[in-house]
Amino acid sequence: MTPTVLLAILCLGVASAAPTPDYSLDAEWEAWKRSYDKTYSQEEEKQKRAVWEENVKMIKLLSMENGLGMSNFTVEMNEFGDLTGEEMRKMMTESSVLTLRNGKRIQKRGDVKVPKALDWRTEGYVTPVRRQQGCGACWAFAVAGAIEGQLFKKTGKLIPLSVQNLVDCSRSFGTNGCNGGRIYNAFQYVKNNGGLEAEATYPYEAKEGRCRYRPERSVVKVIRFLVVPRNEEALMNALVTHGPIAVGIDAAHESFRRYKGGIYHEPNCKRDSSNHSVLLVGYGYEGKESEGRKYWLIKNSHGDNWGENGYMKIPRDQNNYCGIASYAMYPIL
Repeated sequence: MTPTVLLAILCLGVASAAPTPDYSLDAEWEAWKRSYDKTYSQEEEKQKRAVWEENVKMIKLLSMENGLGMSNFTVEMNEFGDLTGEEMRKMMTESSVLTLRNGKRIQKRGDVKVPKALDWRTEGYVTPVRRQQGCGACWAFAVAGAIEGQLFKKTGKLIPLSVQNLVDCSRSFGTNGCNGGRIYNAFQYVKNNGGLEAEATYPYEAKEGRCRYRPERSVVKVIRFLVVPRNEEALMNALVTHGPIAVGIDAAHESFRRYKGGIYHEPNCKRDSSNHSVLLVGYGYEGKESEGRKYWLIKNSHGDNWGENGYMKIPRDQNNYCGIASYAMYPIL
């Protein structure tokens, strides 16, 4: 029997004009706002309430289907319940085009000893989960995370790096600030720029602003960055050998935005459509070792209320599920 995959509603619908609210949901609406510290203007509240009510209806429908054995997941509301699908897409947008200019493509290594499971969090390579909010800077969070891991590997110091530095300063390298970007271009910026500041000196603002990078405050330099061949064996070797890796995946599905836990399942996930960047931090399996379902472990940038405390398990050795191995890169310091 397929294990149940728990999902959480991120957003499900949008109303062009706010309808009359369902007053029977007043208490639930107020409790939800208190739980996630939500405040709105009078006009904004009407629109957000309409989106939220549509999500509530969908939750009830999916729960009913699950009870009838028509689906294999459960759903629940989280902090993204007042966001529309378009708003969530803006948070996750990344171009799928990959050009190799000055990046170097590595070859897979057949002599790497691969452990049965790996979690770089337990080795100190991974900073706490952060939240990109309404800014489509997933690409910057993934790149910062990959560099953070390599900086820890080199110095033993785990330093959260400035995502805002990347958002504000890398447009000339082909990124688009809060409107998305490629992890390749972001790595190219850090390499050519000669450094990147820490979160402590250049904090995240969830909006694009004037570039305020100061070389004297840089805490890390990237010598070069490598592109992993597009297969899971090469991805495994790179992850084991080097540490956390920035990857692009297909996340343009309601099931991704609603994910709460377990090994992700989305029949329509594509191998060649990268629209969201995340940090690959490990792998493992659920169940008995010989029969267990294998997964990759990724760190998202939607806060720790999303997924499994900010993380997701994606099927491993399942024909490059969701394109997990299609756009993978890591830096060398």
